[in-house]
Amino acid sequence: MTGITADTGHLALLSWSRFLLASYRTRRDRTGSWESNAIVYSPGGYPTGHICIGDDIDHVLTDRDGGIWTSHGDEGIHGSHPASSGGLARWNTDGAQPWGPLGRGRLPVLPLGGIAGATGENTVWLGWHSHEGSFLSRVDSSDGSIISYRHPLKNSDGIAVRGTRMILSHQFHNRPGVELNRAELVDNAWVITSQEQLRLPEPVTRRCVQGRDGVLWIRGGDTWVQVEA
Repeated sequence: MTGITADTGHLALLSWSRFLLASYRTRRDRTGSWESNAIVYSPGGYPTGHICIGDDIDHVLTDRDGGIWTSHGDEGIHGSHPASSGGLARWNTDGAQPWGPLGRGRLPVLPLGGIAGATGENTVWLGWHSHEGSFLSRVDSSDGSIISYRHPLKNSDGIAVRGTRMILSHQFHNRPGVELNRAELVDNAWVITSQEQLRLPEPVTRRCVQGRDGVLWIRGGDTWVQVEA
């Protein structure tokens, strides 16, 4: 497999057994065009497309239809790449951006960086922080409508949602311990209902937590653990 560079930090699954590798940053080339920072791979590990999905990427996740969702850090939001300025974005595998959160009232405040994300059947959850606290935004992938809630925790790096239930993780970098919090949606607010500790055989590293279809997947070394929301 080719195309893996030192700053490749994101791996995401795509439809039809494809997958995506992405780097955190992009920059303009000599012609002024933005350089590609993501590669779409075939099931056999061959590159089939090189695209740009914005600058200063904090998190990447994908939905069942092959949509690529990103959250961006402050250098992307306040930088010169136009699609990163909203903090959140959706891309297709051709590198076009069919969705962004900009517009009056679509988000309560401007994001400063991504926290976590999860996908479901027709929804995507994006966690992000701002000067006014942290939020969770639920996006309907079919029409792009968005609803935002206050994040119930100060620190979390993984989420998974099933109906009105959510599980949130907080890992301790390079240690095998993970804190799990469960939450319920009550009167349009997420409320923590319980907390537990999960210990893995090996340390958990950054960006090794994924939420898909109500299940939180956590990797420690070569071991994957799944936790139901």
